[in-house]
Amino acid sequence: MGATATQLRGAMIPEVLSFGRTGFGDELLLGAFRTLFIAFFAYALGLALGLLGASAKLYGGPIAKVVANFYTTVVRGIPELVLILFLFFAGTRGISAIGQAVGYGPVDINGTLAGILVLGFVQGAYSTEVIRGAIEAVPIGQIEAARAYGMSPIMAFNRIIFPAIYLVMTLFSNYLLGVLEKRLRRGQAKLA
Repeated sequence: MGATATQLRGAMIPEVLSFGRTGFGDELLLGAFRTLFIAFFAYALGLALGLLGASAKLYGGPIAKVVANFYTTVVRGIPELVLILFLFFAGTRGISAIGQAVGYGPVDINGTLAGILVLGFVQGAYSTEVIRGAIEAVPIGQIEAARAYGMSPIMAFNRIIFPAIYLVMTLFSNYLLGVLEKRLRRGQAKLA
């Protein structure tokens, strides 16, 4: 005697995971989508901040180096959850105060936007150090050879430095997993 499709479906997928009014499948799928959305944009923001921070640490003036060192040291020294809670609540209050001073009234920040900004800010500090270390690992002889050939700094970066640090960039997959984990912790803290 053969089993019907409904019986097979019930045996393979519990009713709790079904979609619609009887299960939570649609909520779980929406949560997974939001997690990936926040992680992707936080990762992209962190990578951009990391490039700026590494550039400031390596090629910036004395003030830029001090600011970049302060940023990476402080952000990497504070636990992420504490920083997320502090920046979310204090940042919201600070932006609201600035908005009221300018005449806009209180400002309410979306939890998703706050999560992207805070996680990207934290990710940027770690990315700064990875990118800086990767650039410093390029042999100085290769950079001097690029200068001797008359390459501009941008051309030398594109042709010499970036291909050399490309292999180190695979470390960022670990940071992407870290951003996903932090997003899940942020969700547990009821900020979303």
